[in-house]
Amino acid sequence: MSGALKEVRNRIVSVQSTQQITKAMKMVSAAKLRRAQDAITQMRPYAQKLQEMLSNIVSSTEGDLTNKLAAERTVEKVMIIVVTSDRGLCGGYNSNLIKLAKSVAKEKYASQLAKGNVTFLPIGKKGYEHFTKNGFNVIDSFWEIFSGLSFEKVQAAATYAMNAFEKNEVDAVEVIYSEFKNAATQEYIAEQFLPIKKATNTASNKNSDFIFEPSKEVLIAELMPKILNTQLYKAVLDGNASEHGARMTAMDKASDNANELLKALKISYNRARQAAITTELTEIVSGAAALQG
Repeated sequence: MSGALKEVRNRIVSVQSTQQITKAMKMVSAAKLRRAQDAITQMRPYAQKLQEMLSNIVSSTEGDLTNKLAAERTVEKVMIIVVTSDRGLCGGYNSNLIKLAKSVAKEKYASQLAKGNVTFLPIGKKGYEHFTKNGFNVIDSFWEIFSGLSFEKVQAAATYAMNAFEKNEVDAVEVIYSEFKNAATQEYIAEQFLPIKKATNTASNKNSDFIFEPSKEVLIAELMPKILNTQLYKAVLDGNASEHGARMTAMDKASDNANELLKALKISYNRARQAAITTELTEIVSGAAALQG
């Protein structure tokens, strides 16, 4: 019985050590989440207004030859930008994003995928590892963006996608990311990055009569890339906050599960201990009875 007691005791120590780690990781993620949440909260209204303005400009200048990034053509080749994280232990965060990216490729771009014309541009180590391991076409230049996240690094990825689109190397670019709602909630989104979508809201279209100064061509050439850089940066900031929120939630649940497991193990330990004491007492009584006999 002493062997069983030792085994249960070792399991209790092991679970307690794991619980200390999960609690520490929860605290670290909570601290990182505050900074990431502040960044995306401040960025989102600015990015949304820019996106609205960009869509309106594209709608109001329909047919203009300078709208290279808004040019709609037959989709032969596709690029899918997937924003995952560098590390795991964040519940289903990465697996859900990868699943959505593959779903978009298989359902929306099935014929292109069958021809090998779908390329993935992963941002984050987990997405890079998955798509590389499973034999997909992968652009491996930007997956380390989260090791020192900055606007310049994201801008380089956005510029790469825009250049590929302008050179007709791809005909459509999609962005897969997680939109941050709160620490416990993320919404997984597939969003068209290129060509730039035209405004669909009638009210917005009525207000899209812009006065261009300097010329329309100069402004569009300058504004479009900058706004697209901002859109991708917003998606990456959303993903960054979502990752920390998902990890904080996952570690909180892991700590709660460890508590439940500890309770069950302590009950098992006490039962085993009582059984051992009972056995020892029985042996003592039996020995004493034998001596008296």
